Amino acid sequence: MKIGILSDSHRKTELHKEAIEYLLSQGVEYLLHAGDIMLEEHLQMLEETNLPYVCVYGNNDTALIPLHGKYNIFKEPYYFKIESLKVKMMHLPYFMSADADMIVFGHTHIFEASLKGETLFINSGEVCAREKPLTECAVINVKDGEFKVEHHFRELSQKSWTKREI
Repeated sequence: MKIGILSDSHRKTELHKEAIEYLLSQGVEYLLHAGDIMLEEHLQMLEETNLPYVCVYGNNDTALIPLHGKYNIFKEPYYFKIESLKVKMMHLPYFMSADADMIVFGHTHIFEASLKGETLFINSGEVCAREKPLTECAVINVKDGEFKVEHHFRELSQKSWTKREI
């Protein structure tokens, strides 16, 4: 299975849209957004993919709270399953215990992927390109209980994306 991960879109609607379109071109079957979505329009874009998606509220998402129940956005930490994979997702990296198969987080705007025991910890970096001139996302390939991590990024001055396998 292929899981697309995004985080920290902030108010960068065009970059958010491009990241989703790029992940779809990579054949992802699920989309996860680790918070700081900020705009209902961004939630609508995830909904319009017709893929299963899950989001968590980030520290900048208080304006989205009245939309609770309209979209698949939840309070952190949020536990759920994708097929047999147990996932814990949060925005703020405060609940970092290895109590799921995959721990997805955001907030730092820095790509990070590490395996601790059998648990994958993943932060896809930032969609918004606020901290650096890169827009980023990640693809996780899960097969036979093993993770293959791909960091995807595009320099703002470039049109093409780069894939780095971890």
